[in-house]
Amino acid sequence: MEQLSGNIYRIPRRFNWPFVIGGFAFLSLAIMLWRWGGTVEDSLAYFDTARWVRGEIPLQDLRAPFPYRLAVPALAALLPGDIHNTFAALNWIFVTATACLATATVRRMGFGTQRALAAGLLVVLSLPTFWYAPYLLVDPGALCMRMLFVFAVLTGQPRLALAAGLAATAIREENILLLGWLLVMRQVAVPHALAALAAAAGWLVVVRWWLIPGLPHYVWAPNLGTVRALLDDTRGLLSLIGCAGVVLPLALAGMRRAPPRLAPLKSLLVLMALPPLYAALSVRVEGRIVWNLYPFLIPFAVALGLPQRVETASDVRPLKTSRRA
Repeated sequence: MEQLSGNIYRIPRRFNWPFVIGGFAFLSLAIMLWRWGGTVEDSLAYFDTARWVRGEIPLQDLRAPFPYRLAVPALAALLPGDIHNTFAALNWIFVTATACLATATVRRMGFGTQRALAAGLLVVLSLPTFWYAPYLLVDPGALCMRMLFVFAVLTGQPRLALAAGLAATAIREENILLLGWLLVMRQVAVPHALAALAAAAGWLVVVRWWLIPGLPHYVWAPNLGTVRALLDDTRGLLSLIGCAGVVLPLALAGMRRAPPRLAPLKSLLVLMALPPLYAALSVRVEGRIVWNLYPFLIPFAVALGLPQRVETASDVRPLKTSRRA
């Protein structure tokens, strides 16, 4: 029987995970050290949140909505040492874990070792890892949980997907959409999905109206003035282009040849692109819009150039007969 395309879905047995994890950790640390522990704009608000958890500043000094994303700043505050270092160290761990999860996801899809390693390198060797990840931002943590969610969905682990969705929601509130997607797409049992959604919504309510009450109200509403400001924001546009310049074109091209098992990522990509687009039209545009979509884009990016599975013709040969017959 003639094999035309090879078995591209075979998972390689040998894989040196300690070397891979160490390599990703070293590369991400080398890239992040240049801007380690910086605080500008949003990162300063998260830094103040961590300081409030430690009791260093009053609640009135916090600025909504950033304190509502409490999980990562609280964890950084609970760790011993300077908050700049603990927060940046957490982000380094998140970036490394995201790269490992991207590699594990692509490897479990059977795309081959080189493509699996390329998925992790797309996470680490990117502008966001240099420009945003070293700052005191919660995006690396949310990115890591989204990548874990993708891994769970593509490998058929519904309980892990629920746990990843809950953890992602604790880091950033818009990730509750992941749990809603699990319910609508019937990826998990309906009672389990509803229970997870209730738990996630309860966490958001507790944080906003019990743990951190009384902050000034904020409204994000799209308007023409914001859109004009976006077009004049050269730095933000350059950031957007830099973060989207490699992964996004590769992903769009790879969608054509992507295997059917990656189909769930298309609806996830559209769904999770809505909150950052709304924020961009209401506040500002920057590269984090695309960076937060990396978990849904990278599997498509590394699928570029995959040979299509070709049905093989049945092996029909003349029937051997005995000479005695």
